[in-house]
Amino acid sequence: MNESTEIINELLQSLDIDTAYRTDSLSLLEKGESRYLRDLKLNFTSTLTSEHLSAKECALIGLSTAVNNNNSPLTKYFTSYAEGQGAIPAETGEAAGCASLLASNNIFYRFRHFTQKEKYSQIPARIRMQLMMKPVTGKEFFELMSLAISAVNGCEMCVNAHEDSLIKLNTTEERIFDAVRIASLVTAAGKVIY
Repeated sequence: MNESTEIINELLQSLDIDTAYRTDSLSLLEKGESRYLRDLKLNFTSTLTSEHLSAKECALIGLSTAVNNNNSPLTKYFTSYAEGQGAIPAETGEAAGCASLLASNNIFYRFRHFTQKEKYSQIPARIRMQLMMKPVTGKEFFELMSLAISAVNGCEMCVNAHEDSLIKLNTTEERIFDAVRIASLVTAAGKVIY
């Protein structure tokens, strides 16, 4: 067994995935004995810890990102990890709901931003967002998840609005940075594990 296969097996075992599992992308990295595999493993492991977020918060951001990216293996992993960190079903459900709600918001507000037509800003959105009003995870953390998902989905207007809300809620820039870092690394892992 070469080093690439060993690294893949370690990563898969940590995700509770059978070591025989391979995607086309993972196979390409393995066959090419890519040095990136070590980075991938270390980067993914770093999604589980932060100096500025609790382990449960890291897990819920990972879960919301995996749901946003429609990634079944990572959704399963982060659900289990979040539960192991004390997340209750209402919190894991909210992480999934956040991803779904932000999918619609990010498309809608990107459209408004891209067109830059005042008329579209005057027409009511008619998108229900009750989930945002009294989140189980708390307003600050829900905004943090929303920012992370908006960054993944590339909605500049949404990123700016959520970041502004977070700053007004006295969230540190380090918490904001780590939430986006985690979402980016979960997205990267999802390109080879899906």
